[in-house]
Amino acid sequence: MKLPSIFKTSTHQRFSISPRYYDPIKEEIAERTARIKRELEGEGLLHQKEGESTEQWRTAFKGSFSSYRGIKMRNTSVFNSTAMIRTLLFLGMVISAFGYIYIGPQIFTYLSMIGIGGAGIYFLLKLMKKGKDA
Repeated sequence: MKLPSIFKTSTHQRFSISPRYYDPIKEEIAERTARIKRELEGEGLLHQKEGESTEQWRTAFKGSFSSYRGIKMRNTSVFNSTAMIRTLLFLGMVISAFGYIYIGPQIFTYLSMIGIGGAGIYFLLKLMKKGKDA
């Protein structure tokens, strides 16, 4: 019985080959018919059907990469990014922990006042920006 482990144990490498059936006669017939078809199309004796165009895939790709305009930037605020919110929360927790050690429970009152003031300034600036756009 094998015990569970966090390390991966090495195992024997196994060789597996799946044989394919090879018919040289069938392959030669397919090559000859393709060559004869190309010669007849080149001479104009055989017309291509709409679905059998050999140049069709080239026209689909031609110019498709030249229309690339680059990565579009999103119109987002700095405060909408997850990294910025995480950083602000981390700084708030660190400041509150050290403040509690040095100042005491009054730090939470100070931090809440600073937070309310910052939120008020943020919403005031956002409201002023909306007034300029309208």
